[in-house]
Amino acid sequence: MKSRSVVLIPAYEPDVSLINLLREIQSKTEYDIVVVNDGSSDNSYQVLSQAASFAAVLNHPKNMGKGQAIKTGLQYIREHYPEDTVIATMDADGQHKVDDVIKLINAASDTNNQLIIGSRKFSGKIPVRSKVGNIITRLVFMALTRVNVGDTQTGLRAFSARMIPFMLGVEGQRYEYEMNVLLGCAHRNIKITEIPIETVYINNNQSSHFNTFKDSYMIYKEILRFSASSLICFLVDFCLYSILIWLTRDMNTEIRVPASNIAARVVSASINFSINKRYVFKSRGSTFKAAAEYFVLASGILCLNTFLLTVLVKYVLKNKLISKLLVEITLFFVNWSVQKFLIFKKYIKVGV
Repeated sequence: MKSRSVVLIPAYEPDVSLINLLREIQSKTEYDIVVVNDGSSDNSYQVLSQAASFAAVLNHPKNMGKGQAIKTGLQYIREHYPEDTVIATMDADGQHKVDDVIKLINAASDTNNQLIIGSRKFSGKIPVRSKVGNIITRLVFMALTRVNVGDTQTGLRAFSARMIPFMLGVEGQRYEYEMNVLLGCAHRNIKITEIPIETVYINNNQSSHFNTFKDSYMIYKEILRFSASSLICFLVDFCLYSILIWLTRDMNTEIRVPASNIAARVVSASINFSINKRYVFKSRGSTFKAAAEYFVLASGILCLNTFLLTVLVKYVLKNKLISKLLVEITLFFVNWSVQKFLIFKKYIKVGV
C-alpha cells in the first residue's frame, strides 16, 4: 500500500457545509476522506448520501459522541491504510479551512511521534462561550501538566497513523476525548506542536453541538470529582489537625505542629485512597499494588507537606491554620497528577 494522507471528519446532523467542504478538499488535494456519521437523523440523509460521492462514509446506528466517531474512523484507517499514512481530523461545519488542513498534514508528514494541532488566536469577534471555555481549559491543562497549549479545544489536528494505537486507547466518547488526548500526550511526553490557523465562527458558532454544561462536565468531571474528594478529606484533615493543635497547646511548637499534621494526614489519606480508587478514577487494578503506590505517594506528600508547613509557621506566617491552607492548595495538583497518571492510570498500555 502506498503512503497517503487521510482527512477524518466526524459528522452529526451535517448540512450543505459538509458537501462544500468535501468538494474543496477534493479540488485542492489528493487526500482520501473518511466521514463518520455519528447517528444523524433522517434530516441529514440527503447530505450524507451526497457525501458518499466524495468520501468513505461510516455510520453509527445512534449518536455516540465525537470522540467515539473519531475512534471509529481511526479503526477504519488502521485496517485500510499503511502505517506511514498521515491523518488529519477536522470538523464538518466548515469552520476549518482546507488550506490550514494542508499546512497541518505537511507538518505531520515530517514526524512519526508528534501531535500537530491548529491553534486559533481568539482575536476579533469570538463567541463568549468559546473564548471563556478555551481560557479555562488552557489554565486547567497547564496546571495539571505544566505544558502550555494555546488552543486546547481545537478539533483540527494531524498525526501519523503510527499513533493510532495510542489514540484508540485514550478514554472518552464525547468532547472530553480531545482534552484527554492532550493529557495523554503530556503524560507520554509526546510532543504537541501548534500551527497558527484562521479563526472562523459561522453564525456565532450556532452549528456547534457542544452542550455548555453537559459537555463541560464531561471534560472536567474527573478533576471535579477529585476536587470534591480532596475537599472532603481536607475537611477531615483540617478539623482533626485543628483539634490536635488545641489538645497539644502546651507542647513545644516544633513537635506539636508536625505531630498534629502527621496524625491528621494518616486518617484523611486512608479515606482519600478509598474514595479516589472507587469513585474518582474508577480503577480496576490491584488494590494492594495501588495501595502500596499510594502509600509511597502519601508518605512523600506528607513529608513535603510537613516540611513546608513547619517552615511557614516558623519563619513566614506564624498563623498555623492559614499556613495549612496554603500548603494544601500548593500540593493539590501534584497529588492529582501522580494519582491520575501513575497510581490509578487508565491510559493505553501499548507504546507508540
